[in-house]
Amino acid sequence: MPNTTPEKRLFLKERELGALLEITQAINHDPTEASLYKIFQFTLLGQLNIRRLVLFVKEEQQWLCVVSFGAGLTDFRKVPLPAAILDNCTGQPCSLRSFQGLGKEWEPLETSIPVVQNGEVLAYVFSGNVHDDYVSEEATKFLQTLSNILIGAIQNRRLARQRVADAAMRKEIEIAQEVQTMLFPRKLPNDAHVAVQASYVPHTAVGGDYYDVVDLDANRFLFCVADVSGKGVAASLLMSNFQAGLRTLLRQQADLATVAQELNNLIFRNAGGDKFITVFFGLYDRRTRVLEYVNAGHNDPLLIPDAGPVQLLKEGSIMLGVMDELPMLKVGRITVPPRALLLSYTDGLTEVFDANHEEFGEEGVLRVLHHNRYAPLATVHRELLREIEAFNTNGTRFADDVTILSCRFK
Repeated sequence: MPNTTPEKRLFLKERELGALLEITQAINHDPTEASLYKIFQFTLLGQLNIRRLVLFVKEEQQWLCVVSFGAGLTDFRKVPLPAAILDNCTGQPCSLRSFQGLGKEWEPLETSIPVVQNGEVLAYVFSGNVHDDYVSEEATKFLQTLSNILIGAIQNRRLARQRVADAAMRKEIEIAQEVQTMLFPRKLPNDAHVAVQASYVPHTAVGGDYYDVVDLDANRFLFCVADVSGKGVAASLLMSNFQAGLRTLLRQQADLATVAQELNNLIFRNAGGDKFITVFFGLYDRRTRVLEYVNAGHNDPLLIPDAGPVQLLKEGSIMLGVMDELPMLKVGRITVPPRALLLSYTDGLTEVFDANHEEFGEEGVLRVLHHNRYAPLATVHRELLREIEAFNTNGTRFADDVTILSCRFK
């Protein structure tokens, strides 16, 4: 520090040491971020005699004023950082006098000190009316060092909090994945009357699709394919709730209309109308070959007979959970011809687009089924997934979960 006596230099170094100790002790005592900013303010005022100070910190790509003290200063919480400073003061301290047209609110401040870590400016310290004993390039560098220590400590706290939050989220997803895996049936029918095959490709770690197959007695079984609005843990929990309700109703030997109405009421109560589920229920009797079904706002399953046109299974009502009562609910009923194939799926199978924004759609599904009509069901599913992967501009990165459940009636 030029033009100062050795005694004065020693005194100022003692002040700097005192400021450094105050900041490091405060960091070690683990106060809140707000408390650290306050300690930083009082340390600069008490130890270094800095009379005006403004601190801007970058949080989630936004610049926020977290410290502003000094006589005659504007409330800088309402003042945006000028582009001239952001563009031109990115490494070394800058004199604010070198910038034109900053505005009257910046006149009481003299120096801008960028706080840089890993090549990125994380904060700006603006000082003004510094005591004459503490005006020099060396002093400015110390203020920059002190600010770096403060901002570095705060960044480390945020990273630690983020690591804890990420670990909690990973655990939450892991539990949700386990729950979702437990929802899917472990064994699918394959006997002299019918064979069932299912495939599931989640879009994210925890998807929103669900399928189930439940034996009701020696002759009848129920199958369903469902898609909950939204994805992730919340969707998985809602599906878990849906399955528990479905299994309870089936144990009570409820008919298909009652199953649909009661599950609709359950979803509406639990989700408050904010989420909904599209679902196709099918109840097949091996003895009579009769299939009863309800399509609740879901993609129409395709029933492909051995000869004749494809049938779309449309009868039902709207999606579950939108209203407290399902309007105009109708249970469909058909007699399934021998050697028919039924394919039910979620919209992730059809809502795949190529480079020309053309949709794979129901036509694409029918095209694949036409070429693989009598192939084993596992092969049919594999070919469908291979075709949409080849069709999709993003390859295996589908925009939604893909679920396929097929029944071959013998």
